[in-house]
Amino acid sequence: LGNMGEDDWRWHMYDTVKGSDWLGDQDAIEYLVRNAPAAVYELEHWGVPFSRTPEGKIYQRAFGGMTRNFGEAPIQRTCAAADRTGHAMLHTMYGQSLNYDVEFFIEYFALDLMMDSDSGVGGHCRGVTAWKLDDGTLHRFQAQATIVATGGFGRAYLWSTSAHSCTGDGGAMALRAGLPLQDMEFVQFHPTGMKGSGCLVTEGARGEGAFLTNAAGERFMERYAPVAKDLASRDVVSRAMTLEMREGRGCGAGGDYIELHLEHLDPKLLEARLPGITETSRIFTGVDVRKAPIPIMPTAHYTMGGIPTDIHGQALTRVGDEDRAIPGLFSVGEAACVSVHGANRLGSNSLVDLMVSGKAAADRVAQFVKAGEGQPEPRPAWSEAHLDRFDRRRHAAGATPAAELRRGMQTTMQADAGVFRTGDALEAGLAKLEDIRAGVADLTIADHGLAWNTDLSEALELENLIAQSVATVAGALARTESRGAQAREDFPERDDVNWLKHTLVWLGDAGPRLGDRPVQLAPLSNDVASIPPKPRVY
Repeated sequence: LGNMGEDDWRWHMYDTVKGSDWLGDQDAIEYLVRNAPAAVYELEHWGVPFSRTPEGKIYQRAFGGMTRNFGEAPIQRTCAAADRTGHAMLHTMYGQSLNYDVEFFIEYFALDLMMDSDSGVGGHCRGVTAWKLDDGTLHRFQAQATIVATGGFGRAYLWSTSAHSCTGDGGAMALRAGLPLQDMEFVQFHPTGMKGSGCLVTEGARGEGAFLTNAAGERFMERYAPVAKDLASRDVVSRAMTLEMREGRGCGAGGDYIELHLEHLDPKLLEARLPGITETSRIFTGVDVRKAPIPIMPTAHYTMGGIPTDIHGQALTRVGDEDRAIPGLFSVGEAACVSVHGANRLGSNSLVDLMVSGKAAADRVAQFVKAGEGQPEPRPAWSEAHLDRFDRRRHAAGATPAAELRRGMQTTMQADAGVFRTGDALEAGLAKLEDIRAGVADLTIADHGLAWNTDLSEALELENLIAQSVATVAGALARTESRGAQAREDFPERDDVNWLKHTLVWLGDAGPRLGDRPVQLAPLSNDVASIPPKPRVY
């Protein structure tokens, strides 16, 4: 928008490609950044209460990795509604949806994709099966188009900024349908999760002038990112914090956190632009940010991987050296992998990705969906396996509670697939996860009813989390390089010769199977040049 100084979509494209550590597809990134301003203005016209400049324009703040003139200097690019931007968008869009003939099916738990395998490789998606939680009934939703927008799987980790509902159901549904997930090894750790709870401190805090210190009170980011400092990209800051703690410069008796300082900021600024963080810090850490620093630690935050799609949200599979579209199936947001984020997402690119990719998918669906067109007669093969799995879980009479398996999975992911990784730890982690996956057969479910059975819903969510955890660790083990959020201590360098490609993971009864897709280095149009790989420094 350029409301806080000159800006250009080409600069946003450069920052996003660089932030992705050159694993982002440049055609998709170009599509994102060229459509981003229109998406923001559409939100404004719908009523999102953006913060304002004195001139009445949409306020923009600095976020990590965002620059002007192809990396020359930081820029304020991220549009903000105080520090509750996503929350404001959510409520505004829900309110707008009520203007239209949109029907919401509240308290339905999607079980699996209904795939018509007679339609060729990958099948044709005919909709989903679902369980209605309040009365226990089971349903088929048949549709000409199904869009998976179920978010990420942050709750696979012990410490996460994600809501407890972020269990990656859509990705696991795709895996069970025989489809691959892409780039699952790239899990972003947000540098500023509150110690103890994992609650997020927005990057906007650092954009407003907050800074990090170690136990000696040193602003250590100057050593790791001498230009961007505290506003380097998230993977860089998270690794720097982890190294500080490893080397004995962490804060507190256990040396297990870093301090984030906001107490030097004007209280009026905190009240106007960071009211949510001020309140959340008081509730979850007992810290008054006007007087003391917040104890923080890197926390699992965002999953760059997901269901592979094209720029229109169309789900893809890979057959030999060719991409094949899955008729009737689309995905957007964190559940998808377009890939605009590559190996590392820049802050605030997720919300604009949701808006741009959501509209792109809707536009594409509108081209072929025919109002009132009948659906084919459902076949037993579309849903038999779903109901068999559901019944097995509901009547499970083993000896292991879901909570025990979940704790083992989260502990394994935190320890073996965290900020830093090694081949030995990943091998051990994959073996543990396969044991945990096999342990699902020994689950015990105390409640065998169908209405409001939270014991069963948590077991189903656990199964979804385990599947994506296995895919994540398998991809991380196979990728013998460090790139973006994947930091292999045994392979510390980026390897463009062998690994400038997307990882694909299929998951069957025999375990994970890997493949790959090329990274699209060519932009979408001819009026912008490709950005060739080079060392990524901040």
